[in-house]
Amino acid sequence: MTQAEIDLLLDFAQTPFLPVARRADSEAPIYLESDRYTAEEYEKIITALCQKRLIRLDYDLPLANFNYAAYEAYPHRGSMALTATGQHVVELLEIQGIPEA
Repeated sequence: MTQAEIDLLLDFAQTPFLPVARRADSEAPIYLESDRYTAEEYEKIITALCQKRLIRLDYDLPLANFNYAAYEAYPHRGSMALTATGQHVVELLEIQGIPEA
């Protein structure tokens, strides 16, 4: 697991649901809530975590009371959250710590 993937997982530990969007002609996830990584980097991070089944993307389940103004250009707006496996990984990271690279 990359440091970037760990960083986003730890963000989920603080906020269990995060916004996500996508274009009409693409399955690539868009995440604009942090400038720690570029949008292109977040696309790869989110895709990797989803492929590892640590997070779930749901474009049909937008966050209640969330301002999606930054995502106005993207017709599919929804949310992403940890799966049970992802929650377990976060708990292990918090208990065992993260080894220095």
